[in-house]
Amino acid sequence: MARPPKGVELAAFLPTAIWAGLLLARGRYWSTSTGLPPVVAQPEKWPAVAVIVPARNEAALLPRTLPSLLGQDYPGQVRVVLVDDMSTDGTAETAIAVAKASGAPVSVVSGRRRPPGWAGKPWAMAQGTEYALARAQAPEWLLFTDADIWHPPSSLRELVAAAMSDHRDAVSLMARLPASSAWESLLLPAFVYFFAQIYPFSWVNDRARRTAAAAGGCILVRTEALRTAGGLEAVAGATIDDVAMAKALKRSGQEIWLGLAGGWAAPDVSSLRSYPHLADIWEMVTRNAYTQLRHNPALLAGTLAGLFSTYLAPPIFGIWGVVGRRPPLAAAGLSAWAAMAASYLPMARYYRTSPATAAALPLTAALYAAMTFDSARRHYQGAVAWKGRPLQDRAGAPMCS
Repeated sequence: MARPPKGVELAAFLPTAIWAGLLLARGRYWSTSTGLPPVVAQPEKWPAVAVIVPARNEAALLPRTLPSLLGQDYPGQVRVVLVDDMSTDGTAETAIAVAKASGAPVSVVSGRRRPPGWAGKPWAMAQGTEYALARAQAPEWLLFTDADIWHPPSSLRELVAAAMSDHRDAVSLMARLPASSAWESLLLPAFVYFFAQIYPFSWVNDRARRTAAAAGGCILVRTEALRTAGGLEAVAGATIDDVAMAKALKRSGQEIWLGLAGGWAAPDVSSLRSYPHLADIWEMVTRNAYTQLRHNPALLAGTLAGLFSTYLAPPIFGIWGVVGRRPPLAAAGLSAWAAMAASYLPMARYYRTSPATAAALPLTAALYAAMTFDSARRHYQGAVAWKGRPLQDRAGAPMCS
């Protein structure tokens, strides 16, 4: 086999340098131990909490998830407010029936048509918050959680205790995603891994750093802190509302925390929505991937180049070096590939998936690159939708429905 150009052998060491930097200087993003802040003391008085659940066409999951919210062992006052976001599958009726069977009350709010400038979920969250704050005893804290999220009985109590004990204005947990099917096992743990790589949890939780992020399936926020950050109006048009909310909170001087469900002292909050086929995950990712890149072609090109250099180049160089009997090339590629796999093993263990998924991370990254590119394609074709509702017009502005 022909000897590769000298420039190629030198370039092969770039991924090695990238992985050295990621492992040593990226806030231990690969760790799965970050849960909730330590609880020094339980609150002397448990504050009132409103649980806001935006729900659009969630009748199939509510019989499994809503009882987990209605059955919380929280010592203080708690009110569950479900916003039926113009569903067509009997979501409201299902919620009422579930509450009746549980013997616990739930307030079902009929969602109104979105005004200009609002994305669907923030608008539903805003309506639920408005309803909760209009009650006689306005809640001191708000828990925003999705209709597909299951909470263990201690969840709310542990979230509030951790937030108050560590003087945090918002505490969020990344819910455990499903990993039962082959596609879920390959792609969904990696979704959390990539998220943590972009937003290292330790940096989010560092009061001195500007890095901010949250996980929309479980965000507990102090009502006054949200108001200081501009309220939900500050994230009105955001389709990635959780990260936008975290940035607004931290920008306004609020103390935030992001952890992993089931991590240190954290309840094992989990998503019950399944993604058995590649197409299911593809739809989820393409809906928001290009939005994360601010619909910027230059950022798209940079992201795809970065994915190639970081995840795809190592196995290419490694295999090329082994087959071509070029030890430097093989060493550079295989060492970067090994570092990549090692960094992913904690996530594989957390999700109880095969260690082979760590070695397959280049394939996983290639699929995410394809989904990201497709997200951009759909954006420019005006084909981005969620549950039958377009997210944006062809110019990229949020649409009303």
